[in-house]
Amino acid sequence: MGLAHGRAFADEIRFYTKERVGLVCGGAWSGGPIDRADVLELAAACLPAHESHSPDLYAELLGIAEGAGITPAEAVIVGGFTDFVDAVRAANGGAHPPSVIEDDCTAMIVPDHRADGAGFYAQTWDMHDTATDHVLLLRIQPDDAPAALVFTTTGCLGQLGMNELGTCVGINNLTATDGKVGVTWPSVVRDALTQENSAGALASVQRADLAGGHNFLLFDANGDGANIEAMPTARPVDHLADAALVHTNHTLHAASSAVQGSRDPALTNSSRRRLETARELLKGTNITAKQVMEVTQEPGAICQVPVAPFRVESSGAAVMRPKTREFWACWGQPTHNQYTAISFSGASVS
Repeated sequence: MGLAHGRAFADEIRFYTKERVGLVCGGAWSGGPIDRADVLELAAACLPAHESHSPDLYAELLGIAEGAGITPAEAVIVGGFTDFVDAVRAANGGAHPPSVIEDDCTAMIVPDHRADGAGFYAQTWDMHDTATDHVLLLRIQPDDAPAALVFTTTGCLGQLGMNELGTCVGINNLTATDGKVGVTWPSVVRDALTQENSAGALASVQRADLAGGHNFLLFDANGDGANIEAMPTARPVDHLADAALVHTNHTLHAASSAVQGSRDPALTNSSRRRLETARELLKGTNITAKQVMEVTQEPGAICQVPVAPFRVESSGAAVMRPKTREFWACWGQPTHNQYTAISFSGASVS
């Protein structure tokens, strides 16, 4: 699968890799300028953690690299960029710089009882605006794991998705000060998508030797869900109850807040506005897929447009209904683009 992915998007992956390595070297995301050779050396040091976490996904990562004509170290960066920069900042040492640009994704789980017996997982996927051109959706059919629909970018194992059993996995980015050599979040997402339910997915996240900070949201066909603020050294969990679970890009627990990096006040305000707005819009009952899509399209806070100096944009979005196995995806800003219903069989319906 990795070799096919790498070959299909080889030119694009090489372009995207060059861009993302350049972002790390430049310092805006990584806390200060760093030589390319040092960046690649640190990425190579993360490879054993990926192999230990999942030999199958490590083989797929190597396949992507081979197919695209990049090194395995570069494959770590192009796919796991936002965790990798946490590791780079930790390796550089010193005070955590407030110039770090991380304000990525608004995610939500709507419980079954608030959605006519079949709840939803939904999120925007936000990133530097140059990432939008690289967004795609994969249908994967492993030999020894459930088939899945995976929202991702070229060269990345996977960023969020749902498997054919109804297990959903999604994310928000967090800024960690305890980054280290370890496994980056796309491998954790894909490993969680091999699980039968959210409990198995949660165990997968909890055991991962993480390189950086990410928040993971998990939901399944039984209506069970959880949110875990997963830092390398702290992983507090909230379980789905009566209200919708919503998360953005700031920590909500003391344990994870203790290792959260400082953020520009404008980014902190954005994260809080998006959290409060989504919570307010999801207070009702009998919530429909259309309503959830409209939350991702909300223009005042949630659907981000690129504004200097940060240039963060909602590059796409997805809505999943695990009990019914329904999946809708949107490329680009949800306010400007249409959702498409995607099936596991290969047919897509607008």
